[in-house]
Amino acid sequence: MSATSNVQGIELLTLSHDRLRAVVAGVPENSWSAPTPCGEWTVAQVLNHARLDQQAYGAAVTGTGWPESDAFHPDGTLEAGVTAELDKVLAQVADAYAGLRADAEEVATPLGPLPFGVAAAAAAMDAGVHAWDIAVATGQASPLDDELAGGIRLAADRLADHLREAFGVFAPAREVPQGAGRAEALLAFLGRDPHWTPAGS
Repeated sequence: MSATSNVQGIELLTLSHDRLRAVVAGVPENSWSAPTPCGEWTVAQVLNHARLDQQAYGAAVTGTGWPESDAFHPDGTLEAGVTAELDKVLAQVADAYAGLRADAEEVATPLGPLPFGVAAAAAAMDAGVHAWDIAVATGQASPLDDELAGGIRLAADRLADHLREAFGVFAPAREVPQGAGRAEALLAFLGRDPHWTPAGS
């Protein structure tokens, strides 16, 4: 286990999924079109992107249920029952990973085969960082504490540069603020402004 990780594997994935569920449940009805730290995407687009990404992580393991939409061009509208649909997708991912061996050296993911711990951390990173995007855009407390950030860092260190170069998923890394905790350091490494606000200040 990484020296900076407190949780890993299924526990990490569950923690990240729980944080995403809670944040989505807390979005005010009039905030789905609000801007987010995630490029030019609105809250609704970030949620749709996160849901499609999680669906892909589950489908990579099971071989079925691939998303029908492009996660990198997410829809800005939401269908009725968005919370129930998210719950369904996250449960499918959790079930898929629960059926894997923790010592598996190759787990199928949308990013190619990865060791189980890195694969679970990658799925958790996607859910956790987008939960943060939604939370700060809608005035909620950050779901990305040092415990979750510590576990996600395993995937960030291994995959962030590749994701930047191949898919433009993350902006260039920012300078880590002096005295930053794990969460702030992770966000800066992934190109997010740890102190982002809707007003841009």
